[in-house]
Amino acid sequence: MTAQKGKDLLIKIGDGADPETFTTVAGLRATTLAFNAKPIDVTNADSAEQWREILAGGGVKSATLSGSGVFKDAASDATLRTSFFNQSCANFEVVIPSFGTVTGPFKLTGLSYDGPYDGELKLSLSLASAGALSFASI
Repeated sequence: MTAQKGKDLLIKIGDGADPETFTTVAGLRATTLAFNAKPIDVTNADSAEQWREILAGGGVKSATLSGSGVFKDAASDATLRTSFFNQSCANFEVVIPSFGTVTGPFKLTGLSYDGPYDGELKLSLSLASAGALSFASI
């Protein structure tokens, strides 16, 4: 994979309809998608030289999303705000350029607004995976 433009990493929120339509969230200038896996330690007295052993196929997988930027339009702002205040889990789609898309439920765990007197209104958001995620190659 060659170098890609960071601005092409997009976070989109679903409308909950069937079929679901995804809308780009705000005018994000910085976005991050992180995958995590919490292992299950099965080390015991018989472990070779007391080296830690991890249970293959076990553990808890999770993902976090974060972004910051400026507002895109009133509709995407209203969707985010509603998701946060209802504490609902919406489907999100993350487009990773020249790689693929990650889709699944996320809970909006943080939403902040920053309004300097001499600049534009900015927002930051944090999301935590809330179920199984799927990956599709581009």
